[in-house]
Amino acid sequence: MTPRTTPRASRTPAVLFDLDGTLVDSEPHYYEAGRLTLERYGVTGFTWEQHSRFIGIGTRETLETLRAEYGIDAPVDELLAVKNRHYLELVTTSATAFPQMRAFVERLHTAGHPLAVASGSSRAAIEAALEATGLGSLLAVRVSAEEVGRGKPEPDVFLEAARLLGAAPAECVVVEDSAPGVEAAHRAGMRCIAVPYVTDGQTPDGDTGEGGAAFASAGLVFAGGQREFDAQIAYDWVAQSN
Repeated sequence: MTPRTTPRASRTPAVLFDLDGTLVDSEPHYYEAGRLTLERYGVTGFTWEQHSRFIGIGTRETLETLRAEYGIDAPVDELLAVKNRHYLELVTTSATAFPQMRAFVERLHTAGHPLAVASGSSRAAIEAALEATGLGSLLAVRVSAEEVGRGKPEPDVFLEAARLLGAAPAECVVVEDSAPGVEAAHRAGMRCIAVPYVTDGQTPDGDTGEGGAAFASAGLVFAGGQREFDAQIAYDWVAQSN
């Protein structure tokens, strides 16, 4: 399947990467960490399908919703600490980077593009995942949703990453796997490469088409997700106006 593309402006961009499901195959870890956390507070039977609606949403926002839905008395900060502890135990031993994403990051780094990670995960989770996958030395600038006012789909993490890189929003390309992340890039005034998180042929919202309306604002869409993503195609799209 040929990725859908639309014209882009002539800029030399910085590239801002989402982490979970984009750079690192960590969604299964987040699901398991969330399941274990809910189980600790008496909520059993939490399924992948229930988890998938939170893909792309920050950890705090996710736990705030789950706490309300299941009537959990514990404060959100306590739930966050428990989930982070479970996640860190999993990610430090078994996190892996998607091979073509690793190749893309390495190519961009070699070519001198400013790079950053902008994620809804905690700072500790970002650090652990990058260390475990060996990507840390290539992605020194990191922004967590903990460090800004609002998580995705608000643009705050991307705008802060651009600020730290000294790049204007129009000079940035975001790489994202989720609809909230693509929307955040759009609200930030940044171009976007979308690599939807696909399981069993569907994105989390059940879409099976060309990326779906949720990804329409992205300039380059690999509708088949990571199995379709091609580092060379993505690099050529980013670098074509350099």
